[in-house]
Amino acid sequence: MTSTELPSPGADALPQREVLTWETFPVAVRDLAHQVVASGFVPEVVVAVARGGLVPGGAMAYALGTKGVGTLNIEFYTDIGKTLDDPRVLPPLMDTSDLPGARVLVVDDVADSGRTLALVMELLEKQGADARSAVLFTKPRTIVQPDYSWKDTDLWITFPWSAEPPVTGARSISA
Repeated sequence: MTSTELPSPGADALPQREVLTWETFPVAVRDLAHQVVASGFVPEVVVAVARGGLVPGGAMAYALGTKGVGTLNIEFYTDIGKTLDDPRVLPPLMDTSDLPGARVLVVDDVADSGRTLALVMELLEKQGADARSAVLFTKPRTIVQPDYSWKDTDLWITFPWSAEPPVTGARSISA
Protein backbone atom coordinates (compact mmCIF):
# COMPACT_ATOMS: atom_id res chain seq x y z
CA MET A 1 0.00 0.00 0.00
CA THR A 2 2.08 2.90 1.21
CA SER A 3 5.64 2.87 2.35
CA THR A 4 6.94 3.85 5.73
CA GLU A 5 10.23 5.73 5.88
CA LEU A 6 12.59 4.32 8.44
CA PRO A 7 15.80 5.93 9.62
CA SER A 8 18.90 4.51 7.98
CA PRO A 9 21.29 2.71 10.31
CA GLY A 10 23.47 5.20 12.14
CA ALA A 11 21.29 8.16 11.14
CA ASP A 12 20.04 10.51 13.79
CA ALA A 13 16.64 9.41 15.02
CA LEU A 14 14.52 10.66 12.13
CA PRO A 15 10.80 10.33 12.71
CA GLN A 16 9.06 7.51 10.87
CA ARG A 17 6.59 8.70 8.25
CA GLU A 18 3.75 7.25 6.27
CA VAL A 19 4.48 8.12 2.63
CA LEU A 20 1.72 8.21 0.02
CA THR A 21 3.21 8.26 -3.47
CA TRP A 22 1.70 9.43 -6.76
CA GLU A 23 1.76 5.76 -7.82
CA THR A 24 -0.22 4.59 -4.79
CA PHE A 25 -2.62 7.55 -4.67
CA PRO A 26 -5.02 6.26 -7.40
CA VAL A 27 -5.18 2.87 -5.66
CA ALA A 28 -6.16 4.57 -2.40
CA VAL A 29 -8.85 6.67 -4.11
CA ARG A 30 -10.33 3.68 -5.96
CA ASP A 31 -10.40 1.66 -2.72
CA LEU A 32 -12.25 4.52 -1.00
CA ALA A 33 -14.67 4.83 -3.93
CA HIS A 34 -15.42 1.09 -3.69
CA GLN A 35 -16.19 1.53 0.02
CA VAL A 36 -18.64 4.34 -0.75
CA VAL A 37 -20.37 2.35 -3.50
CA ALA A 38 -20.52 -0.81 -1.36
CA SER A 39 -22.26 1.16 1.40
CA GLY A 40 -25.03 2.22 -0.98
CA PHE A 41 -24.34 5.93 -0.49
CA VAL A 42 -24.57 7.82 -3.79
CA PRO A 43 -23.25 11.36 -3.35
CA GLU A 44 -24.71 14.17 -5.40
CA VAL A 45 -21.92 16.52 -4.32
CA VAL A 46 -18.32 15.99 -3.25
CA VAL A 47 -16.97 18.66 -0.91
CA ALA A 48 -13.19 18.78 -0.77
CA VAL A 49 -11.69 20.20 2.40
CA ALA A 50 -9.00 22.63 1.24
CA ARG A 51 -6.14 22.41 1.05
CA GLY A 52 -5.23 18.81 1.84
CA GLY A 53 -8.47 17.38 0.52
CA LEU A 54 -8.43 19.20 -2.84
CA VAL A 55 -6.57 16.53 -4.80
CA PRO A 56 -8.30 13.55 -3.13
CA GLY A 57 -11.70 15.29 -3.44
CA GLY A 58 -11.33 15.85 -7.17
CA ALA A 59 -10.11 12.30 -7.69
CA MET A 60 -13.03 10.90 -5.66
CA ALA A 61 -15.52 12.92 -7.69
CA TYR A 62 -14.11 11.37 -10.87
CA ALA A 63 -13.96 7.86 -9.35
CA LEU A 64 -17.62 8.09 -8.31
CA GLY A 65 -18.83 9.93 -11.43
CA THR A 66 -20.05 12.82 -9.27
CA LYS A 67 -20.32 16.08 -11.22
CA GLY A 68 -21.10 18.40 -8.31
CA VAL A 69 -17.88 19.45 -6.54
CA GLY A 70 -17.29 22.19 -4.00
CA THR A 71 -14.61 23.20 -1.55
CA LEU A 72 -14.53 24.45 1.99
CA ASN A 73 -11.33 26.25 2.92
CA ILE A 74 -10.33 25.39 6.45
CA GLU A 75 -7.17 26.53 8.23
CA PHE A 76 -5.95 24.55 11.22
CA TYR A 77 -2.40 23.23 10.78
CA THR A 78 0.30 25.89 10.57
CA ASP A 79 3.29 23.49 10.45
CA ILE A 80 4.15 19.89 11.30
CA GLY A 81 2.40 19.21 14.59
CA LYS A 82 1.42 22.89 15.05
CA THR A 83 -2.17 24.08 14.90
CA LEU A 84 -4.30 27.11 15.59
CA ASP A 85 -6.41 26.93 18.75
CA ASP A 86 -9.44 26.03 16.62
CA PRO A 87 -9.99 25.32 12.92
CA ARG A 88 -11.53 28.21 11.01
CA VAL A 89 -13.28 28.66 7.70
CA LEU A 90 -11.45 30.89 5.23
CA PRO A 91 -12.89 32.75 2.24
CA PRO A 92 -14.04 32.23 -0.40
CA LEU A 93 -17.09 30.59 1.11
CA MET A 94 -18.88 27.78 -0.67
CA ASP A 95 -22.49 28.45 -1.65
CA THR A 96 -24.43 25.94 0.42
CA SER A 97 -27.92 27.11 -0.57
CA ASP A 98 -28.55 23.99 -2.69
CA LEU A 99 -27.43 21.52 -0.04
CA PRO A 100 -30.57 20.97 2.06
CA GLY A 101 -31.47 17.32 1.49
CA ALA A 102 -28.46 16.70 -0.77
CA ARG A 103 -26.24 13.66 -0.34
CA VAL A 104 -22.75 15.10 0.25
CA LEU A 105 -19.44 13.29 0.51
CA VAL A 106 -16.83 15.30 2.41
CA VAL A 107 -13.29 14.35 1.38
CA ASP A 108 -10.08 15.20 3.20
CA ASP A 109 -6.56 13.82 3.26
CA VAL A 110 -6.48 12.81 6.93
CA ALA A 111 -8.61 12.72 10.06
CA ASP A 112 -5.81 13.63 12.46
CA SER A 113 -7.34 15.33 15.50
CA GLY A 114 -10.68 15.20 13.68
CA ARG A 115 -11.45 18.80 14.58
CA THR A 116 -11.44 20.03 10.97
CA LEU A 117 -13.70 17.18 9.88
CA ALA A 118 -16.01 17.83 12.85
CA LEU A 119 -16.32 21.51 11.85
CA VAL A 120 -17.10 20.70 8.20
CA MET A 121 -19.63 17.99 9.06
CA GLU A 122 -21.36 20.30 11.54
CA LEU A 123 -21.56 23.11 8.96
CA LEU A 124 -23.05 20.81 6.32
CA GLU A 125 -25.50 19.19 8.71
CA LYS A 126 -26.71 22.66 9.77
CA GLN A 127 -27.41 23.28 6.07
CA GLY A 128 -29.57 20.14 5.99
CA ALA A 129 -27.19 17.99 3.96
CA ASP A 130 -27.02 14.21 4.33
CA ALA A 131 -23.23 14.26 4.77
CA ARG A 132 -20.75 11.41 4.98
CA SER A 133 -16.96 11.64 5.21
CA ALA A 134 -14.08 9.94 3.43
CA VAL A 135 -10.37 10.32 4.19
CA LEU A 136 -7.23 8.66 2.98
CA PHE A 137 -5.81 8.24 6.49
CA THR A 138 -7.29 8.07 9.98
CA LYS A 139 -5.26 8.70 13.11
CA PRO A 140 -6.16 6.90 16.35
CA ARG A 141 -6.72 10.19 18.24
CA THR A 142 -9.40 11.58 15.90
CA ILE A 143 -12.56 12.82 17.62
CA VAL A 144 -14.61 12.02 14.50
CA GLN A 145 -14.53 8.56 12.97
CA PRO A 146 -14.83 9.02 9.19
CA ASP A 147 -17.47 6.97 7.39
CA TYR A 148 -14.85 5.77 4.91
CA SER A 149 -11.09 5.53 5.39
CA TRP A 150 -8.35 3.95 3.33
CA LYS A 151 -5.76 3.36 6.04
CA ASP A 152 -5.19 3.85 9.78
CA THR A 153 -1.84 5.23 10.92
CA ASP A 154 -0.32 7.01 13.89
CA LEU A 155 2.62 8.33 11.85
CA TRP A 156 3.08 11.78 10.29
CA ILE A 157 2.05 11.50 6.64
CA THR A 158 3.89 12.78 3.59
CA PHE A 159 1.49 13.41 0.70
CA PRO A 160 2.82 13.77 -2.85
CA TRP A 161 1.12 17.15 -3.33
CA SER A 162 2.69 18.67 -0.22
CA ALA A 163 6.02 16.84 0.03
CA GLU A 164 8.03 19.76 -1.31
CA PRO A 165 8.18 23.25 0.24
CA PRO A 166 6.33 26.09 -1.52
CA VAL A 167 8.03 27.70 -4.47
CA THR A 168 9.09 31.22 -3.59
CA GLY A 169 11.25 33.94 -5.11
CA ALA A 170 12.70 34.18 -8.59
CA ARG A 171 13.60 31.02 -10.41
CA SER A 172 16.81 31.01 -12.38
CA ILE A 173 16.69 29.41 -15.80
CA SER A 174 19.93 27.96 -17.07
CA ALA A 175 20.51 27.80 -20.79
